Amino acid sequence: MDAPAALRHRRSRRDWFVDTAMFVLAVAFGLYTSVERLHTSPLPPAWLFSLDQAVSMLGCAALWLRRRWPVGLAVTLVALSAVFEMIASPMLAALFSVAVHRRPRTSGTVFALSVVAAVVFTCLRPDPDMSPLALLTLGLALQGAAVGWGLFVHHRRRLVLAQRDRAARMETEARLRAEQAQHQVREAIAREIHDVLGHRLSLLSVHAGALEFNPGADPADVARAARVIRESAHQALQDLREVIGVLRAPTAEHAPTRPGLPALADLEELVAESGRAGMRVELCDDLGVREAAVPDRTGRTAYRVVQEALTNARKHAPGAAVRVRVTGAPGEGLTVEVVDDAPATAPEAAGGGHGLAGLAERVTLVGGRLEHGPAGPDDGGPNDGGPDDGGPDDDGPGGWRVRAWLPWPA
Repeated sequence: MDAPAALRHRRSRRDWFVDTAMFVLAVAFGLYTSVERLHTSPLPPAWLFSLDQAVSMLGCAALWLRRRWPVGLAVTLVALSAVFEMIASPMLAALFSVAVHRRPRTSGTVFALSVVAAVVFTCLRPDPDMSPLALLTLGLALQGAAVGWGLFVHHRRRLVLAQRDRAARMETEARLRAEQAQHQVREAIAREIHDVLGHRLSLLSVHAGALEFNPGADPADVARAARVIRESAHQALQDLREVIGVLRAPTAEHAPTRPGLPALADLEELVAESGRAGMRVELCDDLGVREAAVPDRTGRTAYRVVQEALTNARKHAPGAAVRVRVTGAPGEGLTVEVVDDAPATAPEAAGGGHGLAGLAERVTLVGGRLEHGPAGPDDGGPNDGGPDDGGPDDDGPGGWRVRAWLPWPA
């Protein structure tokens, strides 16, 4: 026998207790039947009495094999019960074992064989002190009780196993939900850090580049640039602390009330900050006083769209003029459009594009749409005076455009 099979058939303490109890009960029932027959009269023919006792003891000993071969043992004892009377006790135990350890269909088949064996026994060895119908009824009642009890135990065990499996599945699902929530938090942290640090570090790069390419600059200009670099680095760390603090909030609905998150009203400061870094940025805000009615999540997403677009323009199209336009109304949605006048500002062409992919995911999460790509000559670029107006930008490429539509409930 291989090791897995030996482990499968190894009895626990409970199994040893149950098997011993069933063996003792079968032996006791057989001895009681034997003593009772000695005081009355054995069933005819009388010479079968001694053989009946021997077969009964062998049947009781065979009960120790009921866990390994329940069906084979039950069928053998059922067949013997058609001739021998005292084999009834181990046969009932075998019927119980089949009902517990095998499918109900198998148990029903073995029970049907036991019914046939009971009929045969009633015909072959009638009891002179009991009518055949009463003897058959008693035998069927005992066999039915053994099988019924076994089926009850079988279904109860299956119910317990099903409950354990369900509990294990629920635990696994809970663990998967927790892992998914952690993954979503990591993604949110990555998006916020990308937005915040990408903007701040691009400003640092601009000012540091100015110092590098102008080593002979006036000391006052150098000091001013160094101060801007120091302030930008400090602000980047502060923004990072605020972002992580917001993402550690107990619930998502608490996040908009936490300090430090940008809003649509902060666009002017964002544009001014980019202007101090040397960019030519024009803000066209058509909302006016309606900015206060924009939902916090929508306004924050619009801010991130402009921030990412300005960061990409600063990285991939230095010196380009940029126009930021914000339009919309309650019930129609909020539209944010950022267009520059440089012909080669595509982040994908410059080896980037991951920021735009994350931005598209952010916009989709709030139910909006994001478009980005080359702008036409009349798409509202910084130098565009209108459709076919003969402006300097009408005959050349329109630069790069990022446009987002965000929901704004009425």
